[in-house]
Amino acid sequence: MTNNALSIEHVRKDRGNVTVLDDLSLTVSAGERVALLGHNGAGKSTLIKTILGLTPLTAGQISIGGAKPGSTSARRATAYLPEAVSFHPALTGREQLTLFARLDGQAADIQGLLERVGLSDAMDRRVGTYSKGMRQRLGLAQVLLGKPKVALLDEPTSGLDPISRQDLYAIIDELAEHGTAVLIASHALTEVEARTDRIAILRKGVKVADDTLESLSAQAGLPTRMRIRATEAQADTIAAKMGGARINGASVEIHCEPDQKMARLRDIAAMGDAVVDIEMTPPRLEDLYRHFAKEGMQ
Repeated sequence: MTNNALSIEHVRKDRGNVTVLDDLSLTVSAGERVALLGHNGAGKSTLIKTILGLTPLTAGQISIGGAKPGSTSARRATAYLPEAVSFHPALTGREQLTLFARLDGQAADIQGLLERVGLSDAMDRRVGTYSKGMRQRLGLAQVLLGKPKVALLDEPTSGLDPISRQDLYAIIDELAEHGTAVLIASHALTEVEARTDRIAILRKGVKVADDTLESLSAQAGLPTRMRIRATEAQADTIAAKMGGARINGASVEIHCEPDQKMARLRDIAAMGDAVVDIEMTPPRLEDLYRHFAKEGMQ
């Protein structure tokens, strides 16, 4: 029995003679946070529109808790936060969220939700006076309102300051803890690296990677960077022995393949007091993104 709240199977989307999504399969389980990465034009927004039922498929199928995109069940189970969120400028934040609750036919703690997203001091101000970041917060309150099974977040931190970004990801964590499947389309690689369970990368409508950060790192086989700080008199000797380059005077930088890491560490330890310190930097998501997004390019 599957636990997938969102299931995308062999989806293809053509626009004229252009294939925007090509045999794309992806699942998001209940309580899972998946980052969807890709250059502009990679197909992220198109994929989200197909999940919402706004764009018909050329081939394949999508299931949201067993329901078809665009159906009443799927719409009720899905929440969407677009990058450019828009609300009626004449309504206050409280009025706008109350309207959404009434349209959805449910009772909700409107004030509590607005306080949760940091709008307690602005809930009775007109939305037309809100900054972009404040409108984004209101959009997040709308996502929380429906207690969705699937949350689709398109560049959710757009317009938010660093503290607000941390608050937003704390709310995303809460959604996942309560069983919501969260799909986050983002260019903010540093953020999603630490706050998601899995990474999916699109390139020209094709899924070129889909796994945990650790597994993608192993698949890519990218080198680890080691920076050795040596006593000033020994820097040249260490650089010669390790095959590295002098950096900032007394430091030596080397790059080692994944299967060479332990051997390199033993070589460094054997140098004794000549080594003052060592820093190790494994491949980051930015490195992996560049590797997979360019894979197969002509």
